[in-house]
Amino acid sequence: MASAATAPPPPANLKRIVAASLIGTTIEWYDFFLYGSAAALVFNKLFFPGSDPLVGTLLSFLTYAVGFAARPLGALVFGHYGDRLGRKKLLVLSLLLMGGATFAIGLLPTHATVGAAAPVLLTALRLVQGFALGGEWGGAVLLVSEHGDAKRRGFWASWPQTGAPAGQLLATGVLSLLTATLSDGSFVAWGWRIPFLLSGVLVVVGLWIRLSVDESPVFQEALARAEERGRTPDSAAEKLPLVSVLRHHWRDVLVAMGARMAENISYYVITAFILVYATTSAGVSRQTALNAVLIASAVHFAVIPAWGALSDRIGRRPVYLLGAAGVGLWMFPFFSLIDTGGFGNLVLAVTVGLVLHGAMYAPQAAFFSEMFATRMRYSGASIGAQFASVAAGAPAPLIATALLSDYGSSTPISLYVIAAAVLTLISVGVAKETRHRDLADVADHGEAEVSVPAADARSTA
Repeated sequence: MASAATAPPPPANLKRIVAASLIGTTIEWYDFFLYGSAAALVFNKLFFPGSDPLVGTLLSFLTYAVGFAARPLGALVFGHYGDRLGRKKLLVLSLLLMGGATFAIGLLPTHATVGAAAPVLLTALRLVQGFALGGEWGGAVLLVSEHGDAKRRGFWASWPQTGAPAGQLLATGVLSLLTATLSDGSFVAWGWRIPFLLSGVLVVVGLWIRLSVDESPVFQEALARAEERGRTPDSAAEKLPLVSVLRHHWRDVLVAMGARMAENISYYVITAFILVYATTSAGVSRQTALNAVLIASAVHFAVIPAWGALSDRIGRRPVYLLGAAGVGLWMFPFFSLIDTGGFGNLVLAVTVGLVLHGAMYAPQAAFFSEMFATRMRYSGASIGAQFASVAAGAPAPLIATALLSDYGSSTPISLYVIAAAVLTLISVGVAKETRHRDLADVADHGEAEVSVPAADARSTA
């Protein structure tokens, strides 16, 4: 019989939980994307001067990639304690770490002031950002997924996913406003610091909202069942959720990693590398490129819940496969439109790319949550998602910039994204459909989840 703890909360309560996750992820992605945009626009001049402009951009993107390298460590640490102590506590900590590191970047001295120490400090703070974000994603999507039921889980769990385009929208919007109102000299001298310092205000707002929500009822029930069997969170069986994940869900971890390849690589090529390509190869101004990403990010934000709702109707896999195939097919038209130099074509290229990306990103939260048992779900979802980011999102702008430098053409970059799309199509193609799984109807000690339709589970209550 289903317990009261696992019953879906009242709509108002669920909406508050969704809002808390969305606002928190928006702030964290704002911080993370702000660095990516600054890496493409000014960090090459401020922290790596004296290099060829494209080489300076490569070095700047290398520090950008360092943040991704720290994300698996964040996934391991936050996943471990999130599966032992709960989702909420770790989400508060991740927000504090990310906001503090971003605020500190806004205070950093540049190479002209402290020499080689400047890029070292920048890299250290980037590591903190990556560590925090590695733990943020899993907790945010699980808090929403575990509060709702299977019928609309894809829709509700997709809302924390909109934190990525919302953060991109906010970061790009602030940078676009500054570049439009400040001269190039003023922006490089001090204007770039403003968006980083704004993070301090945003974190205070995010903490106030995030502290007001309740812990996941599914996690609380799983913890209670473990304690009834005479086990505590400190027992040997519970100390390493990672071991249980690799023992019972290693196939799911590999599926999640493969599923992220096209999603992660395409996103950073479309939103971060485009600022390099459009300004250096297509002759587009920095302001024009930022405005195009700004408009496309707004559309991206709007379509993600729609894709999530569609995954509730037809399944996670069909929607995800559509997005992976679409992104692969779009790459050659994407660069061809940018090469024209027209603003309308630039907006069209980025917007279509992000709409197709949304078809992968929207169902991802529910899809990954439904793969893992409750007491190892934070670890499993985070490990699968963040370990993939090291091979996918981390080097994507770096590889794309290097290919452009070596070949002077967008063709190798298109083929790079297409190869990632093929890998994702294979990974998701061999996965099982998960949309009918009840997150409460799982074994919390390591056995595989039982795929029980939500309607059937309710009928047995």
